Amino acid sequence: MKERLEALRTEALAMLEQVQDVQQLNDLRVKYLGKKGALTEILRGMGSLSAEERPVIGQVANVVRDSIESRLQELQEAFIREETDRKLQAETIDVTLPGRPMARGSVHPLSKVTQELEDIFIGMGYQVAEGPEVEQDYYNFEALNLPKDHPARDMQDSFYITEELLMRTQTSPVQVRTMELMNGKPVKVVCPGRVYRRDDDDATHSFMFHQIEGLVIDRNIRMSDLKGTLLQFVKEMFGSHMQIRLRPSFFPFTEPSVEVDVTCVQCKGNGCRMCKQTGWLEILGCGMVHPKVLEMGGYDPEEYSGFAFGMGIERIALLKYGIDDIRHFYTNDVRFLQQFDRM
Repeated sequence: MKERLEALRTEALAMLEQVQDVQQLNDLRVKYLGKKGALTEILRGMGSLSAEERPVIGQVANVVRDSIESRLQELQEAFIREETDRKLQAETIDVTLPGRPMARGSVHPLSKVTQELEDIFIGMGYQVAEGPEVEQDYYNFEALNLPKDHPARDMQDSFYITEELLMRTQTSPVQVRTMELMNGKPVKVVCPGRVYRRDDDDATHSFMFHQIEGLVIDRNIRMSDLKGTLLQFVKEMFGSHMQIRLRPSFFPFTEPSVEVDVTCVQCKGNGCRMCKQTGWLEILGCGMVHPKVLEMGGYDPEEYSGFAFGMGIERIALLKYGIDDIRHFYTNDVRFLQQFDRM
């Protein structure tokens, strides 16, 4: 058996010297050292040896195994080094070449308009206030003079989570929360954010859109203050040539209430298809804060007065950039968004 083991070692080492790749190496590993390999086959005959012969043959078998394994390991490491060298030669990188330019993103047009709106009103002394998008019915409707049976709620059909919890339909709840927080002190805030209504998606409507609303409460606040504020805002947003026009309207939370039109941005007031030959475009709604809203907010309507306004940020962006479809803002078409990186 000793001679057979020595012959096996000689044969295995000779075969290993002829190996050309890792696959052949693994095949020889299985052939000589595997569970059904040649060495295992020889060692199965150790049961017929005497007690004195077994340790001797066992020691010889270990030497044979170690010799074969050692050479297998050397050859495997050599093949790995050769493969690594080939890859390095094939994948050489010229570090002196200029790098590939990274694509640069840009601020979304709605974010740009929101930031610009905030900057304009901060410049007028306003603070920015935010609130939850999942809102209580009380703050979204009741505290704004819209009780549960008020028909004006139909215009703001929303997504209800429970009977008392819904996705807010306007950012006006932030105004109510701010009034409660101020506890009867003067207020001057704008409230930007997302709002939700059950509208069908088309060129001018979306179930989710953005609003910014403003609220001013103090002593001796008048309608002329509201008009002056909006005129200043329009000139800063669209240009010094812009004018505004107020038309009577109705909102449950303001009295009196008006719709505000601005000079058509396309024809500069001369009349065109965009403004239906009127020279004006509707932009927002506003009015003096209703006495009941003041009371529910913790203010004495005999001592305090205020005005509020609200506008859709998408509407402002459509007019400012001449965009004809609100859905462009949400499709994430890079070709559309890249245009605003230059503005």
